Amino acid sequence: MNHSERVIISLGGSLIVPDGIDWRFLRSFEEFITDEIGKGRTFIIVTGGGRTARAYIEAAGEATPVSDEDKDWLGIHSTRLNAHLLRTVLREHAYPRINTNPHDLEDFYVAKSPVLIAAGWRPGFSTDYDAALLGKYLDVSRIVNLSNIDYVYDRDPREHPDAEKFEKMTWPEFRALSGEDWNPGMNSPFDPIASKLAEEEGMEVAIMSGSDLGNVSRYLAGETFSGTVIK
Repeated sequence: MNHSERVIISLGGSLIVPDGIDWRFLRSFEEFITDEIGKGRTFIIVTGGGRTARAYIEAAGEATPVSDEDKDWLGIHSTRLNAHLLRTVLREHAYPRINTNPHDLEDFYVAKSPVLIAAGWRPGFSTDYDAALLGKYLDVSRIVNLSNIDYVYDRDPREHPDAEKFEKMTWPEFRALSGEDWNPGMNSPFDPIASKLAEEEGMEVAIMSGSDLGNVSRYLAGETFSGTVIK
């Protein structure tokens, strides 16, 4: 089969584990990926940590003082657990090894599987940054960032009902909104360090909700969709 395009999906942990594990979402996501593979697309999917990460970090903090590095490692291992869960669900399509170092891609360069799965790397780097690095090294120009956020807004719409949403943004516009520094607890649709790399590499990042996978299909097909495109 000739694959027409490879796309990176940065899959927010809030979709995999919003509270408990959302197996219904995982089943729908498997159907979505299978359908898109049938259209000739292949995917690199980077998983976030979600509630699993928060639960471990909170529990550790209740038991003992916890360093930022240890909090990061708990989050990283949570992304890896979620990645293994996703690889299990996508077993029919997914390459068997999960990448945990975006600088070590020897097997990913030659893998024939239509789905490659990656997870967190090391403290100080978000899975958004991992996704951007994978895009750089594997020559992928589009990243779809799926979470529980439907657009980029100028303010938090949960606190400000009159917040302005953006359908299209340039990287300088987005980076002016998100700032320059990243920390594990920040609330940004795409982390600032990853944004800088994506801008340097000329990547397009689409921010949209993962609750409507049909909407994601419309974006991939170049049709009208709901979400924010940054390029």
